[in-house]
Amino acid sequence: MKPIYHDFDEAVKEVKDGATIMVGGFGLVGIPENLILALQRSGVKDLTVISNNCGVDDWGLGLLLKNKQIKKMIGSYVGENKEFERQVLSGELEVELTPQGTLAEKIRAGGAGIPAFFTPAGVGTPVAEGKEIRSFNGKEYVLEEALTADFSFVRAAKADHAGNLVYNKTARNFNPMIAAAGKVTIAEVEELVETGQIDPDRIHSPGIYVQGLIQGDQEKRIERITTRQG
Repeated sequence: MKPIYHDFDEAVKEVKDGATIMVGGFGLVGIPENLILALQRSGVKDLTVISNNCGVDDWGLGLLLKNKQIKKMIGSYVGENKEFERQVLSGELEVELTPQGTLAEKIRAGGAGIPAFFTPAGVGTPVAEGKEIRSFNGKEYVLEEALTADFSFVRAAKADHAGNLVYNKTARNFNPMIAAAGKVTIAEVEELVETGQIDPDRIHSPGIYVQGLIQGDQEKRIERITTRQG
């Protein structure tokens, strides 16, 4: 049995100023909406946030950005966030942009206990500046260090009381690897069932990676709605 929270503010209360957090999602797909809102309400600041991107101006991690709660952002995509652009250009926000595949592997490695790895992505670009370069079979690779976090916040479609998680289609994205890489992982889930009700072959994140659960409804906003003219 994993701890089950009934209040989102309670679920994030251990996050302190200066913490490093990972947040699942890609754009607005698969983000833990209610946990992000609770972080905004908490007023916690000077956060280092590791996530694929920083939401949009008025939703997702963009809310924490707008509220000046993020000190450093580690991600792969700036997206359509004007406040993100403004804070970067004004020097208010430190940003570490990483190729998306490299970011995914840095997080996966962190969850697997692998301290670093070599990758060809970024060789010969500013991404490789100050990092070790090594040649394997005549090709150059850059050394990238793994990423972990004090807290990971993810969203799943379903969980059981043992913390086993199932994600829905593309909402899986970065969530499984982020769930594994946090010292404390809290999962916001749409449906909570009894242990044993999820087919073991369908489990995406084993409960060993999850320290807390909370059930909630999500708005599931669409980042950009495009319609065809009739």
